[in-house]
Order: sequence, then structure tokens, then C-alpha cells
Amino acid sequence: MSSARYRLDDLVIDLERQRVERDGALLNVAGLSFQLLRHLVEQDDRVVGFDELIQRVWAPAVVSEETVTQRVKLLRQALGDDGRSPRYLRSVRGQGYQLCLRPQPLPATEPATSPAPRPHRSRVMTVVMAGIVVLAAGTGLWAWKQHANRMDIPVAAPTSEPPSLLQRAAYYAGIGQRDDNERAIELFGQALEEKPGNVDALVGLSRAYSARVCLFNFPPEWAARAQTLAEQAIRAQPGRVTAHAALGYSHDCRGRIDDALAGYERALALDPAADSSRASAAYLYDRKGLLAQALLANTSLRGDPARVRYLQVQIAGILDLLGYPQAAEARYRQSFALYPDNVFSNIAWPRFLFRHGRTTEAQAALDQAMQRGTDHVDLFLLAAELAQLRGDPAVALAAYRQAEALRPQASLPATLAQLQAGPVDPAWAHARADRITRDLEGGAGYPADWLEVAVLREAAGDRAAALASLQRAVDAGYSDTAYLRVSPLFRTMAAEPGFARSVDALNRRVALEHGKVPGALLERLTASP
Repeated sequence: MSSARYRLDDLVIDLERQRVERDGALLNVAGLSFQLLRHLVEQDDRVVGFDELIQRVWAPAVVSEETVTQRVKLLRQALGDDGRSPRYLRSVRGQGYQLCLRPQPLPATEPATSPAPRPHRSRVMTVVMAGIVVLAAGTGLWAWKQHANRMDIPVAAPTSEPPSLLQRAAYYAGIGQRDDNERAIELFGQALEEKPGNVDALVGLSRAYSARVCLFNFPPEWAARAQTLAEQAIRAQPGRVTAHAALGYSHDCRGRIDDALAGYERALALDPAADSSRASAAYLYDRKGLLAQALLANTSLRGDPARVRYLQVQIAGILDLLGYPQAAEARYRQSFALYPDNVFSNIAWPRFLFRHGRTTEAQAALDQAMQRGTDHVDLFLLAAELAQLRGDPAVALAAYRQAEALRPQASLPATLAQLQAGPVDPAWAHARADRITRDLEGGAGYPADWLEVAVLREAAGDRAAALASLQRAVDAGYSDTAYLRVSPLFRTMAAEPGFARSVDALNRRVALEHGKVPGALLERLTASP
């Protein structure tokens, strides 16, 4: 097939421009999803096997059939296709995949529009895709730092040369799934065995160890090992940008914000075009309450913004804190719809709904996220708070216990599970609060961690100390008024004048941050689709 443009049912596929349209509306089909679609179109309507797809779409990376299957799911999601009743792409059991009908070449002079839709066909995904703004340039807990990973791995041309250990390791590390990260660790380790001191392998293994902690619930000592590897790489090559970024990431995964920022900012000083470090720093500016600085960093990337993972979710979170929930909602909703295998999109959307008091919608979104197989501590914590709001203490306790089991080394799930189980020993609550306070004062932790201290002081019966801890969170940069107002964890102290003073101080600081953002930038980011 030699044409550059094809019609597939009501789709127009432009291979040269890498665009897919329906009724003139551009669909979000890019990266590996588009390369997969391209190869299927070029094969007309024959059945294409897994081995061929792996060789022509993923090479030189070595991937499994499961990777292909997951990418097909993402492609169907982007097209609005249903695997149970497919319109565009069907699976052929035991063989591979096949287009449902033969793609028709379009002449160069024909307008790139699709025929009128047939009345009986679903238009749900068309409405979703056309009704949401797609920007070039989040709320959540500390694991959001994975925003710096790539949305897709670059597609290399087929080659007869076998991929190197480092190529394969880097590929698996970039996928963002636990099993693939473990494969990457094994391969980076093999590369170091073959060549001890290999800086590429040191940096890659450092990042993969940190990802164990940030993404996959491993204990924090893996981030300490990551720090050691990154420091070894820096000693070997002091000007290595990725080594400084990896060092920042290792601190980031243990909540050492200032040390993490030092690593990211050093990487930026060495290479101002290091977009992943800029985005990582932006996340930490956000956590410290430097919302204007975070937004400017997120919208000042030097390269293609689509190459920075979770950027849309990060911008959505800042816009929401600055008082633009509608603009934030559009981005959260879109990310949730487009990336069903993205753990952070699955967390961000139900949390947004919860924070804005839309608890029924939040529960429905949470259920959907869990049905997708997302297994993250934040989802269970949210499930527990929703259960508390509807007066179901048994379900709340079960959810807190699940969160605790999932991340046993984390403090917050264990604290909330114990408080929910009750009765609370005041001595235990004070001792635990004292320990967290020492860690925070020693430079480990995020401003939000002061909220755990506040909840513990309240449970111990010391409301004055609880309100003082809340104020320390605000002083440190905590910026989420909406959560404080809706969470059941703060209901007993919400009527206190001290609580109102802290919220007022928070709102004043956010207003100051709002004033630091250029009006033209806010207008662009909040414009209606």
C-alpha cells in the first residue's frame, strides 16, 4: 500500500503526518499506539502475528505478547473501540490482530474528513475527545514525582543488530510497570557485571531502585541504595546530568525535598534543556507551596511537552489550587479516559472529585480505577475516607488495613488504621507524633506530613497541639484548602477558630502565588475548549 492517507470506516488515518481524525476531530493516537496502527494499516486486512508486531513496532526492544496486548487496549481506548464488539481492530485467537475491514486509500486531493456517522454507532469517545482541551504544557502524595518519565518509548527502526543490555534495560524501565522495572533492574545489574563502573548502568539502576520505593511499595532502603549508585556515577562523571537527576530522585523518594531539589536544580544548571529534571523540580515547588514557580517551570519546557509523563496532571493540580477547578477537571477527566493503565491518572481523578465534595462521583471513579487493576496505597486511603463520610466504619477500617498491608513501611496508613480501630492510647499517639515531628524537623518529609501529626495530637486529646501542627503544615507550604474542608479526619477540629485561622493563612498565601503568575499564561491554561 503506497498511499499516505487512508479511510478506515469513519476514521481518516494520515500516515505521513501521524494523525487520526473522526469527523474532522483529531484523536489522541500517538507514539507506540500510532506506530501499531500504522503497521496494521500497511498490512491491509491480513492477520498480523505477535512476533511480527514486536519486530516491526518495538524493535530493538525485546517485549512480551502481554506488552502488545496492553498497547492494543490503549489504541482501542483512543479510537473509542470496544474489544467485545470491535469496529476497527479485532483479535484473532492464537494468531494476532487484524483490521475489521480493508483500509481504503484516499487521493491526495480529497479533504481529510470522515463520512457522516451511522446513527446506531456509539459516539461516546468522540464527545470525550472533542470536548476536552489538550494542552502542551497534580494533587497527590509524594509518589507523583514519576511525572518525569516518558509517555512512550521512542520507536526505533527495525534492525538486524540485537539490542544491548542497556537498551533493553532502559526500555523496560520506561514502561512504568512493576514487573518491567524488575526486568530492568536485572538487566542493569548484568551490564554492571560485564563492565563495573559503567555510568549508564549506575544511573539506570539508581533510578530503577528509586522507582521501587516511589511506585511499587518497596521499603525506603532501596532509595538509599539508589543514592549510593548515583553518587558513584557523579564521582566518575561530575558533569553527568542524568546522574544528578538520579540523585535528586533518590532523595525525592524518601521525602527529602531540599536535597532532591538540589539534585534536580544541579541537573538543570548543567543542561537547561533537561525537561525531566525541570518537571521533577516543578513537582517539589508545588509541594512546598511555590505554586507560581511550579506552574512556570511546568510550562517552560524546552522540548516536546508530550515527552514528559504526567505533565497534564501536574498542571491540573496547580490550577485547581489556584482556583480554576473547571480547567483542572478537564485535564483530570481526559487523562483518566485516555490512560487506563496510568496509576497516577487513576488516583488523580477520584481524588479531585472527593476534594470537591462530589463523593458519589468519586466513589464511582474510584471503583473504576480499582477495576483497572490499579493497586496503590492512595486509592485505599481514599476508599477509607469515603467510607467514613458515609458512616461505614467497618469498610473504612478494612480499606486502611489494605493500605497498611500494601505499604507497611509508610507511617500514615498504619496511623489511620490504628485510629480507626480504636480506642486510642494517648501515650501511643503522642509518641508517634513526636517521632514524625523529629523526622520533619530533621529535613525528612513533606509539608502534608504535618497533617498526620495534627490527627495524632487530636486523637490524643490535645487539640491545641493538633491545631499548632496544622499551622505548621501551612507554614511549610501545604496548600490544599479543599481537602481540609472535606476530609473526615479534620471534622472534629474544623469548628475551632484556630482551624479557620490556618485556612485563612493558607488562602492568603495562595492568593499571593496567584498574583505571581502572568495573566496571559493563566488565560491560556484556563481557556475553554
